[in-house]
Amino acid sequence: MTDGPRRVGAIDPGWSEPDADVLEALVIDALDRLPATFRDRLGSVAIVIEDEPTPAQLASVGARGLFGLYQGVPRTTYGADQAAVPSKITLFRGPLTRAYRSPNALAAGVTETVYHEIAHHFGISDARLHELQGGR
Repeated sequence: MTDGPRRVGAIDPGWSEPDADVLEALVIDALDRLPATFRDRLGSVAIVIEDEPTPAQLASVGARGLFGLYQGVPRTTYGADQAAVPSKITLFRGPLTRAYRSPNALAAGVTETVYHEIAHHFGISDARLHELQGGR
């Protein structure tokens, strides 16, 4: 889960909210830049883009806002036979585009959110991610 918005950048004067195709391209770019050892282990993960989180999604993690949400079984808790269980990462276009108000800021925000949610797929908690990021 990625709570949002943590940082709001300056608004680019030519900024207009991107459509779903632009956000999808940013997600694909972020995935393409993942090391192959991680990218190759995402086969059971669906990555979707929604406009806004639902009240149920917000309540499920006790958040007031979300950039992204991981739903599934982390790889660290797979069964004894290591059977892949379908998981889902949802990115929320509205919160991301409201918080990151320039093309570069949005690209960085989408990448950070994708990587954050993928970390959950690999069993890394929000608390541990916070530690790894130096407490920011």
